[in-house]
Amino acid sequence: MTSSTARAIDTIRILSADAVQQANSGHPGMPMGAADYAFTLWNKYLRFNPQHTEWQGRDRFILSTGHGSMLIYSLLNLFECGLSLEEIKNFRQLNSLTPGHPEFGHTKGVDITTGPLGSGFASGVGMAMAAKQLKAKMENDELFDQKVYVIIGDGCQMEGSTSEAASLAGHLKLNNLIAFYDDNQITIEGSTELAFTEDVAMRYESYGWSVIKIDGHDEAQIESALETANASTDKPVLIMGRTIIGKGSPNKEGKASSHGAPLGADEIVLLKEALGFPANEFFHVPEDVKTLCAATVAEKVESAEAYQVKLHAFLDSNVEKKELYNQLFNQQIPENMVEELLSVVTDNKAIATRVSSGECIQKISELVPAFAGGSADLAPSCKSDVTAETSFSSENYAGRNFHYGVREFAMGLAANGQSLFGSILPYTSTFFVFCDYMKPAIRLAALQDLKQVYVFTHDSFYVGEDGPTHQPIEQISMLRAIPNLTVIRPADARETAHAWTAALKVSGPVALLFTRQNVGQITEGIEDQIALDKGAYVISDEAGFDVTLIGTGSEVEVALNAAKIMRETGKAVRVVSMPSWELFDKQSSEYKKSVLCPTNTKIVSIESASTFGWAKYTGLDGLNIGLDHFGVSAPGDELAKVFGINAEDVATKVLAYLEA
Repeated sequence: MTSSTARAIDTIRILSADAVQQANSGHPGMPMGAADYAFTLWNKYLRFNPQHTEWQGRDRFILSTGHGSMLIYSLLNLFECGLSLEEIKNFRQLNSLTPGHPEFGHTKGVDITTGPLGSGFASGVGMAMAAKQLKAKMENDELFDQKVYVIIGDGCQMEGSTSEAASLAGHLKLNNLIAFYDDNQITIEGSTELAFTEDVAMRYESYGWSVIKIDGHDEAQIESALETANASTDKPVLIMGRTIIGKGSPNKEGKASSHGAPLGADEIVLLKEALGFPANEFFHVPEDVKTLCAATVAEKVESAEAYQVKLHAFLDSNVEKKELYNQLFNQQIPENMVEELLSVVTDNKAIATRVSSGECIQKISELVPAFAGGSADLAPSCKSDVTAETSFSSENYAGRNFHYGVREFAMGLAANGQSLFGSILPYTSTFFVFCDYMKPAIRLAALQDLKQVYVFTHDSFYVGEDGPTHQPIEQISMLRAIPNLTVIRPADARETAHAWTAALKVSGPVALLFTRQNVGQITEGIEDQIALDKGAYVISDEAGFDVTLIGTGSEVEVALNAAKIMRETGKAVRVVSMPSWELFDKQSSEYKKSVLCPTNTKIVSIESASTFGWAKYTGLDGLNIGLDHFGVSAPGDELAKVFGINAEDVATKVLAYLEA
C-alpha cells in the first residue's frame, strides 16, 4: 500500500469521525472500519463516472449498512462526484446533501436509499437480476457486464430479508453480485456473541455462494478477493472481511462505543495524532490524497467516455437492439393503453378482477418491453405469469417471469432494485393479506418514488374457507397510510383496465387490489362515464338524492344493488365508485364536492375491510359499513351474509341511518 493510498483510507476515517463529532450524531465506527475495502473498491475496481453519476454503464454500489453513511459521503467527495466538503461539514443537518442515511434522488452518486438493515442487500439482488436480464437481451458480454457491489454488516446478516435474498441469489447464480461483509463483530448492544454465533460462511455456501475470508485491513488480500470475485462464473460472492470497528481510534477501536455515537473531542485529537493528521485541523484532506484521487477520476472519466463510444457503435450497428435498449430505459407507455386493455377485458360475464388483471398483464407485456415481474409462489392464483414469455433463471436470464419462491419481503426489495437499475418496470404479486410481509419494501419504494406495481389478489373476506389468517381486513388501511403510494381497487373488468393504465402512468409505486370471487360487469353500457383516473366518479344517480353510497372494488356492485332496494322504498340514491383515495384526493375541491355531496346529503361508505379513515369522506356523522374485526373460515357467500356486506343488509342499515 502506497503512503498516498494509506493516507486516503485514513482520510475517510478522519472525515467520518469529524463529521459525526460536529453533528454530535451518527455512526463513526463502521466507515472507519470498512474504509480499506471501500477505498480499494472505488479506486481500482468500481466502474463509475464522477462527472455523470447516473451513467447507465456504471457498476452499482450499495451501502446496505446505511447508518455508516459517512463512508459513501467521503468517497463521493474524494472522487469528485459533486459532494463538497461543505456538505460533509453539514452532515445530518437540515437541507444538507448528507442526511443521516443515504437517500436516492437526494444526493448524486447514491444508487439507493438505505438504512433499514438488510434492505440494501436484498435490493442489490434485484439490481443484479436486472443487469443479468439486460445483458441477455442485448447479447453483448463486453458492454453489459455491470457488477453490483454491496457492503453489509452484522446487523444486515441478522435480518431475515438478507437470508431470503441470499438464497434467491444463490439459486439464480448471480455471479455479478459481490457482497463485502464488514465482519467487525460489534452491534449497538456490544459483541455479536450476545445474539449471533452462526457460521455465516457455511450459511452462504449452502445458499450457493462463493465465500472468501480475508483481513479487511490488508490491501493485498482485498485486491486478491476482488480479483477472484470478479472472475466468478457461476456464483455470487461473499467477501468476509474481518475488520475492527472504529479502526485507528486509540481508545475506542473494536468497541461498541464507536458504533453509534461521536468519538468525543479528546479522542478525535488522539485519532488524528495516531494517524499522522494535524490534531487541531478539522476535515483535513492531504494534498497527496487529492492528487491520487484526481488521477483516478481522470481514468474513470476516460474509461466511461470510451465505453460510450463503444455503446453507440454497437447500438448504431444494430437497429433492433437500439430500439429495445431505448424501450427498456425509456419505458414509454402507449397513449392508447386503456383502449388496448379494454379490448382484452370486454367480456360481459361475471368474472374475478384478478382474472381481468391477468388478461391486462398479457397485453401490457406485448406493449411495454420493460414490463417484467412475478410472484411469491402464487402466480397461478394471482394470474401474474405472462404466458407468452419464459421464466427468468440461471439458464435463461432473458426471461420476464420472475419466480421468487415464498419470499415476499425479498421479492418487494428485489423489485426496488430492479426499478432503480432502470431497465425493468417491475410488478410483483401475492395475496393481499401477505402485503404485511412486504410493507417495509413498499415503504422504501414510496420513499424513493420508484416506478413499480403491486398486484394484490384475494382482496377481501371472499377468500372464504382459508379463514381469518388469509382474509385481509386492516391491510388496505395500512397501504393508504403510506405516503406517495397509490392504492387502486377496481370494481369490474373495465375498471381493471383503467386501473392498470393509471398504475403505469402515475408516478411512484401503485398497489392494485383484485378480487378472488367473480363480480358483475357493472360498467357495461356506461363505459364513457368511467373516470378512474380521478379516483372516484358517479356511477348511478337520481335527482334530489337523499344519500350517497360510496363503494370500492366488489362493494360497488353491492352499493348498486342496495340502491335498487332503497329506491323501491322511495329513497333517491346516488352511487359513487371510489377505486382510489389517493387519486381522488388530488382532484380539485370543486370536483370532490360535486361527486360526494353537492347538496350536503348524508354519505355512506361500503368496503369489505376496516372502516378506519373513511370518516374523512363520510364525516363524523356518516355511516361506514365494513369489517372492524377479523374474519371467519366459511364460504365467501355465507360470510357476506354473516358480515352484512350484501345488498339487503346494506339497504336495511342505510334506511335505518336515514331515519335516525
